[in-house]
Amino acid sequence: MTTFPDRKTTMTSQPVIKSFPKPSELTVPPGAEGWEKLYPYNLAFQNLGGAEDEKFWFCDSQHWPTVFKPFETIGGEFAVKCLGQYNTRHLLIPPANGIEFKIHLGYLYMSPVPVAEEEIAARVPEFERRAGHYFQNWDSLLDGWHAKVLGTIDEMESLSFTALPDVVPFEDIVAGKAKDGSEVLMENYDRLIQLCYQNWQYHFEFLNLGYLAYLDFFGFCKELFPGIPDQAIAKMVQGVDMELFRPDDELKKLAVLAVELGLQSAFEDTDDVAGTLNRVRAADGGQEWADAYLGAQDPWFNFTVGNGFYGHDKYWIDHQEIPLGYIKDYIRRVEEGHDIMRPVDALVAERDRVVAEYRELVGADQQAQFDAKRGLAATAYPYVENHNFYIEHWTMGVFWRKVRELGKVFAVADFWAAPEDMLYLTRNEVRDALFDLVTGWAVGAEPTGPHYWPQEVERRRGIIDALSSQRPQPALNTPPAQITEPFTMMLYGITTEQVRQWLGSDQDTDDGSIRGMAASPGVVEGRARVITHADQLGEVQEGEILVATITAPSWGPIFGKIKATVTDIGGMMSHAAIVCREYGLPAVTGTGTGSTTITTGQLLRVDGTAGRVEILEA
Repeated sequence: MTTFPDRKTTMTSQPVIKSFPKPSELTVPPGAEGWEKLYPYNLAFQNLGGAEDEKFWFCDSQHWPTVFKPFETIGGEFAVKCLGQYNTRHLLIPPANGIEFKIHLGYLYMSPVPVAEEEIAARVPEFERRAGHYFQNWDSLLDGWHAKVLGTIDEMESLSFTALPDVVPFEDIVAGKAKDGSEVLMENYDRLIQLCYQNWQYHFEFLNLGYLAYLDFFGFCKELFPGIPDQAIAKMVQGVDMELFRPDDELKKLAVLAVELGLQSAFEDTDDVAGTLNRVRAADGGQEWADAYLGAQDPWFNFTVGNGFYGHDKYWIDHQEIPLGYIKDYIRRVEEGHDIMRPVDALVAERDRVVAEYRELVGADQQAQFDAKRGLAATAYPYVENHNFYIEHWTMGVFWRKVRELGKVFAVADFWAAPEDMLYLTRNEVRDALFDLVTGWAVGAEPTGPHYWPQEVERRRGIIDALSSQRPQPALNTPPAQITEPFTMMLYGITTEQVRQWLGSDQDTDDGSIRGMAASPGVVEGRARVITHADQLGEVQEGEILVATITAPSWGPIFGKIKATVTDIGGMMSHAAIVCREYGLPAVTGTGTGSTTITTGQLLRVDGTAGRVEILEA
């Protein structure tokens, strides 16, 4: 059923003669000594007995671009573990098991686990049976997925974390309850962790299949049309209606409505959320807009400007100055006569044109197969982005809110100064701190935590700050002569050519240009705006070229202002590539060092068709 693309014909056979640094060779930033003790023992390279210096590892700065605080490793652990289980235990994907992962100097590194060549054929029949069940029942199974995920979110919302009372209520004495309520605090914490884990298992139920459906069509097209560009295949599934774009679409509709109702002046100072909403309601027609704004919040404001993996990620529902600021900018652009809507009609027209052109080249005996594979890819393709809203954004938004609620209980008890300080503990240390807290309360004595954790949190904060002062190496150790694992290539853009470029051994880059994945077509020139953190998005100016380690799917409101995107990591099926294609923006992904080579203000020419970035002037 599924064929996997053979990219060897497009890759040079010349072996890579250089190597990336070994983990043991990297310098620890001053002040970060002892950093490895902050994380669970199984995540440290140092406990692999030297094997860490043998395997090829790449840094997943696409999903984890900044240093982990100890509690935040939960996202990396759950995500990569659950990805692996679907490859290895659920679907038996023929050439690919899971991905081994470790933390080094605060950043997440990955090493794909291959399937032995002699074992691949035996996995094919069972893989086809299991994947075939999903593909044949896609719609009904996806309906069930939504019900499971939303049920998990609802239960997570129901959990509460509040300080224990001075005394057990008399009603509990009368009822013979015989418990003091501390068990609820501990049970809710354990349940919060389990619910988060549960939705991460659901996350990958369809995701790998979405990639596989596209890879199947990709490989089929490469066989039929050996010279077909990767972008032409991507165009044949573009222009779809994705739920991930709904939050941005809701803001655009609200901006248009504000202009229609003449409410522009109410948005002068959107940092003042209460003042802005009060000015809107006081204006003629303002209540209509306020009702529409409230209606958009559930569920579409469960959205973060980050990626959901960090406790510091800001969610629209909690920081409404963010969506109001985007609305203000959209209002300005509407008044200036800009078309702020995504160019869906143009994308669909281009998709249909490309599909028709290639279908005409297919023999009559293979047209039905071409239609079926393209149709399956188009059906599964939206999930590749839509799952982000339900898991990374909605689920993790609720999760981090509950973490802060528990952190506040500790802060009130003087375990640390602020709710967010709990992020400097691992999740198992939090469980120990919880028992310390309830024990002191139960016996009427002071717990140990207030004497231990404040200075320990500050010590760990200093280590995290020191680690954050140093950018990660893009990869470690000697890469293989050929990289063939399909997900590594398509999602991360880790190809043989890209690795050679990162090492400086690609002769094609002698002209000084920066090469990467040709992720979204088009050629533009403009000034660079280098962004290393979502908090800098407000600095992006109209007509600039966004240069970043990676973009988040939630940066949609920014894509209407910029001319193109350049990222350090990401392949044809990365979030950055997909979102840029759907917004009609040129993009070059997987450059490796674009964000550290380019500086803000430099004049660039971005060729998203060829995967090339030129620095025209400093």
